[in-house]
Amino acid sequence: MSIAILDKSKWGGSEQFDNLLSDIRVRRNEFDEQRYISHDVVEKFKRIGIYRAFAPEQFGGDNKTPAEFLQAIEAISAADGSSGWVASFGMNPAYLAALPLGTIEKVWKDSPDVVFAGGIFPPQPAKKVDGGFIINGRWQFASGCMGATVLGVGILPDVEGGLPRMAVLQPDQVEIEKTWNVHGMVATGSFDLVVKDVFVPEEWTFVRGAAPVLDSPFFRYPSIAFASQVLSVTTLGLAREALDIIVAMSEVRKSVTGAPLIGDRVYAQIEMAKAEAKLRSSRAFFYEATEDAWAAVTAGGKPTPQQTSMIRLATTNLTRECAEVVQTAYRLAGMTSTYYDHPLSRIFRDSQMATQHAFMGEITYQNAGSMLFGHKPLPGYL
Repeated sequence: MSIAILDKSKWGGSEQFDNLLSDIRVRRNEFDEQRYISHDVVEKFKRIGIYRAFAPEQFGGDNKTPAEFLQAIEAISAADGSSGWVASFGMNPAYLAALPLGTIEKVWKDSPDVVFAGGIFPPQPAKKVDGGFIINGRWQFASGCMGATVLGVGILPDVEGGLPRMAVLQPDQVEIEKTWNVHGMVATGSFDLVVKDVFVPEEWTFVRGAAPVLDSPFFRYPSIAFASQVLSVTTLGLAREALDIIVAMSEVRKSVTGAPLIGDRVYAQIEMAKAEAKLRSSRAFFYEATEDAWAAVTAGGKPTPQQTSMIRLATTNLTRECAEVVQTAYRLAGMTSTYYDHPLSRIFRDSQMATQHAFMGEITYQNAGSMLFGHKPLPGYL
């Protein structure tokens, strides 16, 4: 299988894509200080096609493949983890396509560049009324909500033990409380959403993870697995950047103790080689699982449960392995990496934050291992 390489011509061309990455690198502190990605950068994501990558083709979508999208998020994340995390929600047509067809037509009628953000947890009870629901509650972790054109919140499932339902609202129906005070992925703007006595028609709700009403290759790719992939691939970009920083430091930075340059130290050479192997092997598994499932889709079918499980396993593995690569780079840099304004400090914090996401938890290994023994996984895994 060929190595996954980003084709920038599919994302506005090399010049536009590289200019975006340069702008992001220069403005990372700005994003952190305000705790969200600036609106003009979200507009630039739109221009290169991030938010129309998977929009329905009949509404102007670009018909990208999962691997193409993941490679773009990988590159953006190398410039800034929070920016990659926010851009990753360009995958959200995978969710919104579960809305009724008439609602889908309204969602994308004006533009394919719809920015969706939401907080599904904890799902809140909603009062069922004629034609819809009365929504009240607070939801956490609404990454990217500051730049969203539509917002979603989670409500309790229709039946006990079922998957949560999401209600789709307009931004003026939702209050955003800036509660995101964390040490990593600071600029994702993962604030709380507060909704008070808002009526949402039933046709503006969908079951999260439900089968889409549209039929195209992308909508046959497993949505929950892809939702985990687009987040985990941020750590891949961070890990690549971290190793590149160490190489650059080895050429210019002398130790205050008089020790040799980093690149001349035997232990550093060994650790760098191990880290490079860890990054490349986890990346290869990740894209191999992606392409394996996509091949089943393009052949006219759907990925098998085992293929979907391998996506989930490769995804959690990527996050954990790449976080360890970053930790290696952080250690090799010595005391200088502990300063808050050093890029490795930011990368270290961002990568560790990614490992805390529920998608990357130990439960992935339990479910994948269970399936390897021929058992059924827990609900919601596939």
